[in-house]
This record gives sequence, C-alpha cells and structure tokens, in this order.
Amino acid sequence: MVLVSLALQNFAIKMEAYAFNAGSVVINEIAWAGTADYSNDEWIELYNSTSQAIDLTGWVISDDGVDSYTLSGNIAAHGYFLIEDTEETVNNLTANAIIGLSLANAGDSLILKDNAGNVIDTVNGSGGAWYFGDGTSKASMERIDPLVATDSANNWATSTKNNGSAGRNGSAILGTPGSANSSFSGGAEVNFMSSSTSFNTGDNFTVNVNVEKVTDLYAYGFEVKYDPTVLNFISASEKDFLKGGNTSTSFDYALENDQEGVLVIGNARLINPPDGVDGTGDLFSLQFKVVGLNGKSSPINFGPTSFLADSTTDIPVQMNGFNVSVGEISSGGVSNLTADEGLERYSLKLVWTAPVDGADKYIVKKKLPNGTYVSLGESTANSFVDKDGVTGGGNIIPNIEYNYQVVASKNGVLSSPVTVAVTETRGLIGDNNRSGRVDGRDIEKLARAYGSAFGDEEYNPLADTNFDGVIDGSDLIDIGANFGKKI
Repeated sequence: MVLVSLALQNFAIKMEAYAFNAGSVVINEIAWAGTADYSNDEWIELYNSTSQAIDLTGWVISDDGVDSYTLSGNIAAHGYFLIEDTEETVNNLTANAIIGLSLANAGDSLILKDNAGNVIDTVNGSGGAWYFGDGTSKASMERIDPLVATDSANNWATSTKNNGSAGRNGSAILGTPGSANSSFSGGAEVNFMSSSTSFNTGDNFTVNVNVEKVTDLYAYGFEVKYDPTVLNFISASEKDFLKGGNTSTSFDYALENDQEGVLVIGNARLINPPDGVDGTGDLFSLQFKVVGLNGKSSPINFGPTSFLADSTTDIPVQMNGFNVSVGEISSGGVSNLTADEGLERYSLKLVWTAPVDGADKYIVKKKLPNGTYVSLGESTANSFVDKDGVTGGGNIIPNIEYNYQVVASKNGVLSSPVTVAVTETRGLIGDNNRSGRVDGRDIEKLARAYGSAFGDEEYNPLADTNFDGVIDGSDLIDIGANFGKKI
C-alpha cells in the first residue's frame, strides 16, 4: 500500500509539472473593440492545435502584465474555447469562460501561460497598437494560421465575415467566435451553391451545400440560418458524398422548435471503427420558397455551432454564406434632389421631386465616418431636415461636407438611392456643447472622449470636428484655433 501511495504521489507530481509545448493552444481571435451593440462586450477565442483535449484549469492570460485572467475547463482537440466578458457578449453562443475582460483599444500585450507558468503563446508582445481589428466596424483581430505560434503581425488579419454569431442586441458580429477564422486558408471549405441568387416572390429554389478539400470526413452538423420573412423552408435531401464506399449514413433535419428561421441538420457514417471520406462533393440540398416582397433579401448562413468531424475529432473548416435577393430594385427614384442649410443653425434641409409613379414614403440616409449609410428616418413629404433632435441625425459640424441618400418606396419596392452632398457654413468649429462659445466646457467634453473611435461608447460625434471617426489631437487643435470665439 505504501508503494502504491508513493507511486500515485510521483505520478501526481509529474502531471503537475508537465510542460505543454509552445503553440499547443494559441490565442486565435481577439475582439478588443467589443461588438456593434456594446464596446465593452469584448471576447477572446483560444484554439487547441493538438489532437487531444487539454485541461486549462490554472492556465492564465496575462494582459500587459497588469491584469491576469485565470482559466478553467477543457478545450477539445482541434477545438475552440470562447472567453466572454459577459454571457450576453455573444448572445447565441455559450461561453466556455466568463471573465471581466479589459482590453485597451490602443493595444495590449497578451501572454498565455500553462498551469506551470510556461509561456505557450504570445500576441502583440511589444504592447503597442493591435496588429489588426477595427474600432469602427468592431471587426475582430484574427490569426491567419493557428498552427503558427510565432508572435508576428504577418500572421494576423482583420475579420471580414460573420459566422452567424450576434451581439447582445442581435447585431451581427464581424468575427467568427467558435469557428475557423475568415482568413484561414487551410483545411476544408463549405459553400452554398445555386444556379442563381435572385428570385421572385412565390418562387421555389434549390441550393446545394458543397464541401471542398476535406480529409477523412466522418460526420457533420449544421445550423442553417435565414430570414423567415423572406424565405420559408420546404425540404432537405441528402447527397451521396458522405456515403462513399456504399456506407450507410444517418441523415436528419428539422426546424429548430418547428419555427422558421433556423434549420438543424446532422449526419454521420454508420461504420466502426470510424472511417471517413476525402475530396470534394455535395453533402445535401435545401429547397426554399420565396415569401418576401420585391426589394427584400436574406443571407443564408451557417450558425456558430456548425461543424465537420473526422474519424477522431473536429476538422478546421471555412464556412461561407449565401445571399438571396427578391425581384429587382425599381429604378423610379426621386429627381431634382437638392440640399441646403436649414432655417436653424446646425441644420440641413433636403428637397426633391417625387418619382413619376409616386411613392408611399421616402427613406433618408446619412453617410457616417466609417463610410456606411444609416437611415435617419422616413418622410411622406418631399423634404427632410437633419438637425439636433432627429434620431440618428444632428451632430452637424461647420465646414464638413455631409452626404445623404434618398430612397423612394412604393408597395414595398425600393428605388435606387439618389445622393446629394451639402455643407453647413454657420456656427463655430469646436463648440461641441452648442453653447455659442468655444471654451473650457468644450475641452472637457473632448477630453472625456479623447482617443475613442466611431462606434465606441465614449465617442462624441460633436467633438470629432474633422469627421474622421477618431477624436484625437487634430480635434483639439480645432478647439485651440477657435478658443474664446463667440457667436
């Protein structure tokens, strides 16, 4: 009994001192700017590059050597481990760990250490600006090749896609928590394939789900997400790729809770020991009916819990979405669109002529610092005034050229947008509290937003005097140039 006890003690000591290899687990994706719903909703994704599950209990991520995030739980072989600031951060994906993250938008150094204190991975070791990611669009910073553990900006990129994940209020996350990164070029790829992307109301159409460059594919599971106000699901049919070698399979599908919008699909080869298939081919086909009106569209995306698995574990895979548009956008847009200064200071008025066949309403959009147009509101009249108090509007700064679009809508059909540009010449640059004088209060308001970018919670559009999406020294110079001036 004594010998057994000593043996167990020695085994425990060896296990405790075991050092994992550098790169066994890597920091794979970092949402340092949060999400479009909330800038503080930050998340970090880890990836296990090995073929065995790893217990992360006692592992830590050191943040600039100041904050330390202690981990617990297992990360599956070739699997992902999602660390969220709160459970609502990615509201349709369960976190593996909930830790109060505090990532600086200006840049941090992150070091992943195992439970013995060994450095397993380092990102942005210099502690300077983040290699990639975007504070305006809230796109994540993603590792290009998770098998390369060297701390180099060349192995990082800004995410360019959404994998079906959403923020706390439902906005699409520009990142891929829990799945392969958008810039990952290795492994398999899954795509929707159809003869067309544009259909008419009442049409039925078929889309195939195709896998490319897969090795040892044994099973798969997908959640297929679409807009139920545009599309309704009809049926699904298995294709022959997974049956390679005349193997029986277990294909199944159903709408989640029997409700349109999310389709759940699963399949596996019924062969033991497990043995997969290689190559490229169709997994299954889906048939939809178009129920939306002309001018509508719906992406068909794979949800964040979708996976491919080989005979032992999950397979890294790139999953790409598909967009369906209904009918053609009408060409009957407004004409004679003009814009000028409104009656009040810091206001701009748009006037236009209705389309020949008329319109039920007009949608007015404004271009933001990130280059996108957002709706300011709707009007049934042939005019619209953008000023303080208009939802999503106002915040007009003198000597900045603002771009607007007007879209006509009739019977649910949208026209092509018509664009106009206009500048407010009245008022004081730097008077960001609208007091009529540039003074200390304006410095205070700028200071409270200093260093923030468009989309950040602390961003103050009136303090962004050059409308470049960042509140920095150039905006402070504008205040200094006009300090003490009064209207």
